[in-house]
Amino acid sequence: MGKVIGIDLGTTNSCVSAMDDGRPIVIPSKAGYRTTPSVFAVTEKDKKLVGHLAKRQAITNPKNTIYSAKRLIGRRFSSPEVKKATKTYSYQITKGPHDDVRVISGGKEYSLPEISAMILLEMKRIAEEYLREKVTEAVITVPAYFNDNQRQATKDAGIVAGLEVLRIINEPTAAALAYGMIKKRREERIAVYDLGGGTFDISILELGAGVFEVISTAGDTYLGGEDFDTGIMDYLVEEFSGSTGINLSDDRMALQRLSDAAEKAKCELSAVKEAQINLPFIASDTRGPKHLDLRLTREKLAELTKDIVERTIKICEETIQQAKLNKKDINEVILVGGQTRSPLVQEMVRNFFGKQPHKGVHPDEVVAIGAAVQAAALTEEKTELLLLDVTPLSLGIATHGGFFTPLIERNTTVPVRKSHIFTTARDDQTTVKIRVLQGESDRADDNELLGEFMLSGIRKAKKGEPEIDVSFDINADGIVNVSAKDLETKKEQSITVTASSGLTEDEVRQMAEEAQMYELELKQ
Repeated sequence: MGKVIGIDLGTTNSCVSAMDDGRPIVIPSKAGYRTTPSVFAVTEKDKKLVGHLAKRQAITNPKNTIYSAKRLIGRRFSSPEVKKATKTYSYQITKGPHDDVRVISGGKEYSLPEISAMILLEMKRIAEEYLREKVTEAVITVPAYFNDNQRQATKDAGIVAGLEVLRIINEPTAAALAYGMIKKRREERIAVYDLGGGTFDISILELGAGVFEVISTAGDTYLGGEDFDTGIMDYLVEEFSGSTGINLSDDRMALQRLSDAAEKAKCELSAVKEAQINLPFIASDTRGPKHLDLRLTREKLAELTKDIVERTIKICEETIQQAKLNKKDINEVILVGGQTRSPLVQEMVRNFFGKQPHKGVHPDEVVAIGAAVQAAALTEEKTELLLLDVTPLSLGIATHGGFFTPLIERNTTVPVRKSHIFTTARDDQTTVKIRVLQGESDRADDNELLGEFMLSGIRKAKKGEPEIDVSFDINADGIVNVSAKDLETKKEQSITVTASSGLTEDEVRQMAEEAQMYELELKQ
């Protein structure tokens, strides 16, 4: 049996890991890079580029360079997050046939799972070159607050990349697994604060004797380091407009240069107190070329981004309350994700939890390492590791009046089975539609529809008399089965809720074939 790899499919960068002689290792590329930019591009000559090669040409080819696919994957085109991205990203975003998100690169339309598959293919190739054997199985990480459709879209990306996805695991949980491998000690309660390039998660876990139990988790799948970059970019645009009268926000190439400069300055300010941003020939007018040259201090960056970090702290507070704990009950705070290098983030996390965050794990690599640990636990016959995860969002059904009635509350440990008795809303009603939803809103339409089915054969009676037992069953892999049964007539109907990535099985199969052709081209 070949090696099973763990992949952290990130918004900004991705990382791959595997177990070697009982220990997890981060696999570097031939060039020595331990992480790979999650960027895909098509050149003017129709050549596909992934990773570092794609990122290097982004400034000169902004329209055809796709980045931050993770922020959009599994979302509906009509969602507010996609509308926001359409206005800010340099590439074209369009609507797919199933209200999914598609992007245009090199004149061709790509789905988001297809773009993510290109990144996964690159991670697979890096692993195969290093391990010198074919890799077919993987554990892939996702933000803890991803809904079922986003998780399915990620799984479809793995299938397109030619990988059997053994498990989709939450990023903070993976980080906790890696931390547990490093700190083999007494029982403790930890908080994993995960602020990456595009998403934020906070998870509270209890560790002890090989058991990793998630107590509570929450997050924001559209909050991350990219928002820091955007804050800097907006400031640069405003300053340049004030001094020259030229608005750079309408120039795609200029925006890509600003984005690149903003990210570099942000990273520099994690180590130094001020950074110089110098972009010559950024624009021109009738009087000649214009250059952008200004200093950005750490204090100014904190002023521009403090509200972003405050949003994460508010989510942390809510998560601790949901876990029915106090901040003093947390023994250790683990920082995960590249954006946690920010001095402002570290200061606000320290002030909130009242303790110095643990810095013994690599923020860019720890999630991939945890995925490899989980991969080994799934494939080895003897393992001392037990992972008890939770469902991040409530699951339930739509009820009369357009309301949402949850049957399984968020942060419920899986596997789990729960049922509830419902009844009819009209006299002589013989059928009911069961609409399965996921989310936290009291209104059904504000939540994500996972599936629906009809229960027929109910006896004619006055409304409120028939008793219909609706049951939810979630297994360890997060697969949801829903059944409805009329307790008098014994008529029963059920559905296995299969989340939608926006792709049909035929589309996934066709994309997988195209990906195989691309993989052959790479090898040649």
